[in-house]
Amino acid sequence: MKMDKTYDLIIIGSGPAGLSASIYASRYRLDHLVLGAQSGGQMSEIADIENWPGDASVAGQVLISRFIDHAESYGAKVKNESVSLIKKADDFFELETSRRKYQAKALILAMGAEYRKMNIPGEKEYVGKGVSYCATCDAPFFRDKTVAVIGGGNSAAVVAIEMADYARKTYLINKDEKMNAEPIWLEKIHANPNIEVIKNTGVSEIRGNEKVEKIILDKEYDGRGEIAVDGVFIEVGSEPGVQLAKKLGAETDDGNYIKVNPDMSTSVAGVFAAGDITTGSNKFRQVLTAAAEGSIAANSVYKILKLK
Repeated sequence: MKMDKTYDLIIIGSGPAGLSASIYASRYRLDHLVLGAQSGGQMSEIADIENWPGDASVAGQVLISRFIDHAESYGAKVKNESVSLIKKADDFFELETSRRKYQAKALILAMGAEYRKMNIPGEKEYVGKGVSYCATCDAPFFRDKTVAVIGGGNSAAVVAIEMADYARKTYLINKDEKMNAEPIWLEKIHANPNIEVIKNTGVSEIRGNEKVEKIILDKEYDGRGEIAVDGVFIEVGSEPGVQLAKKLGAETDDGNYIKVNPDMSTSVAGVFAAGDITTGSNKFRQVLTAAAEGSIAANSVYKILKLK
């Protein structure tokens, strides 16, 4: 496999953390490369972002396109390649993708998080056949149909509101008594006649034939133990994508998030982390905090490479 040149810095992840790191790396004249399995990360799948300063509401795909354009306008190279291997070799790190090998003096890990699975019967079997983790991707397929959104946080609330614009009926199913979503989303949910909230109830199974036909509840609701639905959108949180970091020896906490210092450094010299995979920003997982962490990480790399 062909070996590329040795960079000052390689950023793994092309979401808001990785691209913000790239923008600052360019300003610091760090020769760097951005590698990301999915351009834009999960932000590209968000229908509306309403807390990015300067934009009352902006589609995730639009905002991430601005990030990419900004980074590339400074000369950054952003490649859609998934990193399969990282190892320390002498004074640099060696990375491998399906296309080639790369070397870098420092790394910023910004791989974001992966959708958490419920691991219930029928979930895996019906992915792409009614089960989805991405409303922005799949909502149009459920126009005038009945869907269930499972979860109790901000992401579940936002997806329920989005689905209500397409589906005839949207059930929002939360296993707890109260939702953890922000008040602004709860107000929109309660004001929407197409959304029915089911609380203190879980989903134990997803059933169907060639596609999803019903969900089985863990307790009766309105005299029923099951609900007929055409689609199931699972929004029960995310898990940090830290497999590569662990192989490097980066220390993580009990929740599997990479432990970082205020300068975004990890327990491995020369390796920094930013965004949803870290313990930074009090785990306040927002586009704004991811961008801030990426910027701090780039500044820290500049200090160890150029100011030492």
